[in-house]
Amino acid sequence: MKKKNTDGLQQELMDSPDLTQFLSQNQEQFVNRNVAELLNHLFEKKNISKAALAKQAGMSEIYLHQIFAGRRNPSRNRLLCLCYGLDASVEETQELLKRCGKAQLYPKLKRDAIIYYGLLHKLDLFEINDKLFDENEETLF
Repeated sequence: MKKKNTDGLQQELMDSPDLTQFLSQNQEQFVNRNVAELLNHLFEKKNISKAALAKQAGMSEIYLHQIFAGRRNPSRNRLLCLCYGLDASVEETQELLKRCGKAQLYPKLKRDAIIYYGLLHKLDLFEINDKLFDENEETLF
């Protein structure tokens, strides 16, 4: 089945008199919001161990394994920490945030602009936390 763009799907939803029928007809169009599955997919693309990822993401290995097993649902900040640990691109980070139902980075917000800059310039998590702290913004952990 051909993937519909968001605008087309939205228009179809607005024109649909029956929600059940719309949901049934478009079942394959909805994005997967299984955080563990999305993270595993991103993790498999990178050449890093889970132990190294936990260290670079500033979290315990136990918590990381719980996320990957689907037993924990990480906050937006924790997802961003994982993206830094995975050396994810801005595009990969934005896609992960969107598909996990979290707000994407919005450069008009000072804090998000700092985080975005860090991803673009391949800063590590600890460097970006220092920049956030220096600018009196909430750190990622």
